[in-house]
Amino acid sequence: MEPRFASRKAEISPQPFSDVRIQSRMSTASTSQPNTAALDHQLNEAILSGDILNAFEKFYANDIVMQENDSAPFTGKDVNRKREQEFVNSVQQFHGAELLGAAVNGDVSFSEWEYDVTFKNGTRTKMQQVASRRWKNGQVTHERFYYKGH
Repeated sequence: MEPRFASRKAEISPQPFSDVRIQSRMSTASTSQPNTAALDHQLNEAILSGDILNAFEKFYANDIVMQENDSAPFTGKDVNRKREQEFVNSVQQFHGAELLGAAVNGDVSFSEWEYDVTFKNGTRTKMQQVASRRWKNGQVTHERFYYKGH
């Protein structure tokens, strides 16, 4: 007995990847919106230069929602500013950061990072994470970090 799907398989002809239509659930920004790619680039450059706290003030909305992996999100600029300050204050020495890749689709941006830091407890570590950001009116309204848990 022949496999049930043998004839269907023979009917399928491969098509060039450029002919494949992919639907995205991501929104796309209209031309009247701020340039998300340029803003995301500016934010990433500020992070690379170590200007994390000033970048937070400039690029993050007052109602920012920030989340680490699948932990509960933190809402509001004051709450998240404190968390950013606590992180920065926990670092004894910042050895470097590398932006491994970045992409923007409409009002959503992604960046892959590697950080090399020594914390005040003496532990030096290389941290790798992906940041997913949602932008509105030129500011980040939602940011979620994905990384391997410790």
